Amino acid sequence: MPTFDAYKETARSRGSLAFEVFVVTSRPAAPMEEVAAHLPDHLAYLTGEEAAGRLMMAGPLSDEAGVEMSGIGFQVWRAESWAEAQALAAADPMHVAGVKTFEMRRWLINEGTLSLTVGLSSGRLALR
Repeated sequence: MPTFDAYKETARSRGSLAFEVFVVTSRPAAPMEEVAAHLPDHLAYLTGEEAAGRLMMAGPLSDEAGVEMSGIGFQVWRAESWAEAQALAAADPMHVAGVKTFEMRRWLINEGTLSLTVGLSSGRLALR
């Protein structure tokens, strides 16, 4: 397999988007009652990072059956480097408190569709 950076250049040369972001999977490392106690600070942190333009997306994941909440979270960060993304993820109050641990990977977005609908008279906004 090529290195990530080499593949990124190959993807760009063939016309793919090759937009790099960093994805974080956050897993509980403490009882859910302890995790829940840090939820307000966690949400405030993510909302602030979203407003600053660094957090692209975040939210909880289901269990493998798609039925129950798992306590696992997923975050997508915009950052200039691995070190910057690592620092952003590590600063999450859940991680600072040690109630969750995280794993991070680089993600190269090449394909897909994102649709945004803005209703000018209704003020409706929809993302699909």
